[in-house]
Amino acid sequence: MEKTIVCISCYYKGYDFMDECKMLGNKVILITSENLKEKPWPWHAIDEVYYMPEIEPSVWNLDHLVQGFAYLMKNHQIDAVIALDDFDVEKAAMIRETYRIPGMGQTTHRYFRDKLAMRQQAKDNGISVPEFSSIFNDAKLHKFTQDVPGPWVLKPRSEASASGIKKINSSEELWPAVESLGDERYKFLLESFKPGDVYHVDCLVYNKEIVFSCFSKYLSPPMKVSHEGGVFRTKTLAKDSEEAIGLEKINKEVLDKFGIQNGATHSEYIRGTDGQYYFLETSSRVGGAHIPDMVEAATGVNIWREWAKLENALLDNEKYTVEETQKLFAGLIVALAKEKHSDTTDLHNDDVEKFLPIDYHIGIVYKATTEEKVQERLDEAATIVTERILNILPPKDKPTN
Repeated sequence: MEKTIVCISCYYKGYDFMDECKMLGNKVILITSENLKEKPWPWHAIDEVYYMPEIEPSVWNLDHLVQGFAYLMKNHQIDAVIALDDFDVEKAAMIRETYRIPGMGQTTHRYFRDKLAMRQQAKDNGISVPEFSSIFNDAKLHKFTQDVPGPWVLKPRSEASASGIKKINSSEELWPAVESLGDERYKFLLESFKPGDVYHVDCLVYNKEIVFSCFSKYLSPPMKVSHEGGVFRTKTLAKDSEEAIGLEKINKEVLDKFGIQNGATHSEYIRGTDGQYYFLETSSRVGGAHIPDMVEAATGVNIWREWAKLENALLDNEKYTVEETQKLFAGLIVALAKEKHSDTTDLHNDDVEKFLPIDYHIGIVYKATTEEKVQERLDEAATIVTERILNILPPKDKPTN
């Protein structure tokens, strides 16, 4: 039976998700930003499209969105509303709550969008998390800086990726930074800067059960790349490795306590110098920065397509399972490039799974039978990219489409 699925996205992403939804026999409606009209969306899979003007990058007037959705409800029986990007989680939750459509509501969505809510939920449930504080109150913030030595990180509560994050080394540095936020101060938090290795876990959850997980380690954490420029790299880990076992334990605790019932998740953790794993953040979406391409190279699982199958099974009240068709290691390297299309002649080898077609970027996915080979390829590529291709721009306060 045909179902109607509304996809909300203020970024160009989710091609495979919509394509798979259509292949499964569903009607697909896309709501996206006006400035993305010309993007090569999977038009063959999209039955209707509606555009929203942006107030600022990724931000829409939510009242207008809710009002516009009433028009859809008059002519369609909407079965599911899917947020394709982190910035769309709030939008989709509000639509679901207003029109009583099944799925994540506004209370749960905050644990997957608001970094202050995430940290408080983790702390309240005994999950290790770097020391943190809201910055609403001067006295409370002062006490935090006395109790928890710097450096600290000043973070937006609801930005995706590493945008808008500032490392603060001292109280003398902190107060001017806080004051400069003005009326936006309540949108930020402060947390202890914890050195260590940073990891990500990419999952699919069905009926509260984690049915697929891929464990990976950042070789260049997003915050470092965002602020200092350079090359973004990550690689998958063996599922029986000590790191993956530690990540699996804390990740299960997080997803259980945060209340996600269905969908894709991308979560980040840090292993401190004390050897303990700490929760950093989570999101109810597919990972960005082309991480799904790396996951597919290692496991054979296309998370976007599997998420569509999962949602379809949920609507049909059917059993859903996912099978890993290969057990390899994979790595990903992405960097800004000086040219629109870089010369990749020196980067070709037998372990390249694909070159990613991104203008003014170089992106490569590797796969191999050993983690060591993937690491070797990532190191080789990082050297070549840094010497010949890399372009470094100052960090943006907000991500752009």
